Amino acid sequence: MVDVIAAVVGAFFGAAGMSWVNSSSRNVASREAVIELTAAVKSIAGKLDDLHQDMRADRAEIYTRLNDYGSRIAVLENRDR
Repeated sequence: MVDVIAAVVGAFFGAAGMSWVNSSSRNVASREAVIELTAAVKSIAGKLDDLHQDMRADRAEIYTRLNDYGSRIAVLENRDR
């Protein structure tokens, strides 16, 4: 009878130990996944900032050219009159 109780207690501790190890490894994997995702989001945010600044510079150049062309067209229209 003592042997049966010892086997049950041993099986219980073995299962608890395996559960703890499995839980610990899942926590490590989850932590690594969060770190990778955080790094990816920061990288994307940086690239979006760069894209935004490029678009702002392009937009300023386009509007400067349009203003210049508008001025030239106005001069040409006034010359014909």
